[in-house]
Amino acid sequence: MRILPLLCALLVLMLQGAAGLSLAGGLPQHCERRGGFCSPKSCPPGIGRIGICSEQDLCCRR
Repeated sequence: MRILPLLCALLVLMLQGAAGLSLAGGLPQHCERRGGFCSPKSCPPGIGRIGICSEQDLCCRR
């Protein structure tokens, strides 16, 4: 039963880390700071989406 509090703490830390990876909206400067670029409507093939630049633009990165 001693492991249950440790598992709960680990779960909370994992959920907090996952929240930082969300695709929350932002500014083009935030996208560039993360090493990405803004692309209208969708990312090019082979490029992953890492965020949102504006309502119409996605933040993309290899």
